[in-house]
Amino acid sequence: MAYRYLWTPLELGPVTARNRIVFSAHLTNYARDGKPTEQHAAYYAARAAGGAGLIITEEHSTHPTDWPYEKLIHGFHRDVIPGYRAITEAVHRHRTPVFAQINHNGGQASSMYSRLPVWAPSAVADPLFREVPKAITHAEIDEIVAGYALVAEHCAEGGFDGIELQCSHSSIVRGFLSPATNKRTDEYGGSQANRARLMLEIVAAVRKVIGTRLALGVRICGDELIEGGTTIDDAVEVAKLVEASGHVDYINTSIGVATASLFMIEASMHVPPGYAMFIPSAFRKAVDLPVVGVGRFKDPLQAERALAEGHCDLVGVVRGQIADPDFAAKARAGATDEIRLCLSCNQECVGRMGLNRWLGCIENPRAGREAEAPPRHARPVSTVRTVIVVGAGPGGLQAAIAAARNGHRVTVYEQQAQAGGQVRLAASVPNRAEFVDMIRNQLTECNRLGVTIEYGVGVWPGLFTEQQPDHVIVSTGAEAQRPWWVPGDADQVCDVRDVLSGAAHPFGSVVIVDEIGFHHATSVAELLADRGCDVEIVTPAMVVGQDLGITLDMENWWMRAGAKGIVQSTDLVPMGLSGRELTLLHHPTGSNTTRTPDWVVLAVPPTPVEWLYFDLLAAGVSVERVGDCVAPRRAHAAVVEGDRAGAALGSRP
Repeated sequence: MAYRYLWTPLELGPVTARNRIVFSAHLTNYARDGKPTEQHAAYYAARAAGGAGLIITEEHSTHPTDWPYEKLIHGFHRDVIPGYRAITEAVHRHRTPVFAQINHNGGQASSMYSRLPVWAPSAVADPLFREVPKAITHAEIDEIVAGYALVAEHCAEGGFDGIELQCSHSSIVRGFLSPATNKRTDEYGGSQANRARLMLEIVAAVRKVIGTRLALGVRICGDELIEGGTTIDDAVEVAKLVEASGHVDYINTSIGVATASLFMIEASMHVPPGYAMFIPSAFRKAVDLPVVGVGRFKDPLQAERALAEGHCDLVGVVRGQIADPDFAAKARAGATDEIRLCLSCNQECVGRMGLNRWLGCIENPRAGREAEAPPRHARPVSTVRTVIVVGAGPGGLQAAIAAARNGHRVTVYEQQAQAGGQVRLAASVPNRAEFVDMIRNQLTECNRLGVTIEYGVGVWPGLFTEQQPDHVIVSTGAEAQRPWWVPGDADQVCDVRDVLSGAAHPFGSVVIVDEIGFHHATSVAELLADRGCDVEIVTPAMVVGQDLGITLDMENWWMRAGAKGIVQSTDLVPMGLSGRELTLLHHPTGSNTTRTPDWVVLAVPPTPVEWLYFDLLAAGVSVERVGDCVAPRRAHAAVVEGDRAGAALGSRP
């Protein structure tokens, strides 16, 4: 059997994990009114059915003062217990243990929802929430400890197999452990032993409540990546204290602080896989307890290697199992090539969390909808349909997959020599190369389902008159267009797509106009800077690439831009181009400024390629359209629409 280390069972106190793949704790925004929902149960059960060795739920709050975001599970209320039982029963049906993570976020929170002061070890404001917390008293420390014990009792009553204490990236315990946020002079501050006192009191209180029936783990931050914060040497000593307590069955790991260095906790594709491996590796050398390693594990081979080399005892795979709930089962069956690899794009998982929406996935339209009957809009049909899909971008391929999955005969026509559309172009930038995994994953599924893809085929309405398909799905995408301020005869002006495709080769000084606010301008800026161009990005917005913050790409972009000498100029609206002179309006002041670059590169909204759809509609063909030819958006919209269109054709009863 491949990956022999992955499939070795491991005991975590009274619990046995049948393999070493952990679906680690992460936020979902599935809670309603402070309680877990049927979507939680279906979501975790899908990963248990897919072969995960251990499920650890998102955090459950231990105290009313802890309400950092709206859709938090309030574990301190007894009315959560029915929801807990629904989760544990759903997961246990697949013979998978499930642990509950419990936590108090401390100063990494806001009083907006609770209308109560935020509690922390010291009155040190968090850099994200910017709210000065209340330094808690000894009586309030006792209240915190009691809150953890109470929630642990609720979790035990709810059927969980274990408890994980979140003492890592967003926790009042982390606040006590860190010299950067703990400025106390009493027995809970100063020395490391004093700073760890609260953690050890919570460990003891929880163990007293759960006894030996449940497993107990502690998640520790190995490096906060902030000035004066916890370092790996500090964290190793904390791990030793945890082990010496005699109450703990395993140690989980993390890196960074959720409100200061979050971009290194849920790292995007710009950060190498396994980047945080030094943390579990250091812990494992110092303690005998089993250690969980995390840090952007994309495939089973990476996980197996981490185990084989002795860096950790279990591997946390979160986004990989969001993208493909059957990650573990496919690996165990030797079908590694069929795993829908995570892109680490952060658009629909981390990004939706930041927008206060429920967790989804750019590649997996079912993520976040597991509790719905799949597909909810399909209607049974008695005959197999012949379906033609025009365009092999993400929307077209997903439509083909959904239709073929329901038993229909599907042919995809693609004008280019390769599938992928704009995704393949985007992935041609070196630090965005993993984005092409989306197309690889879709092509693998098309091949498995018997979808025919014909490349280099231009289509016209008469083709469909000849072939007489039962249904046509148009996914022809969008094309670049020049904005009003660019003269029709202007040369040395091009779209970012032209740079990526090789149709244009800007040189010398280049101004990139960013009106989209995502990777379009920044990726091409890096590419041109690497080629020796002097690059400036101008944008009407207050920040270049403003949506990079949602996917946690902003901080690393700034670092790379600074290193490459890329200039970023904001609040500038292009007003005209005459010869080489680009006029820009500084809208806060109303004054004009000019640039005279050798080239102007446009990252501006495209226009839909919709003529084929309307021609077929006028000809009476059964047709619909998906993706950018409806309205230019990001890849997730094309995938969702393609899935709906293909599934709506129905399946054989």
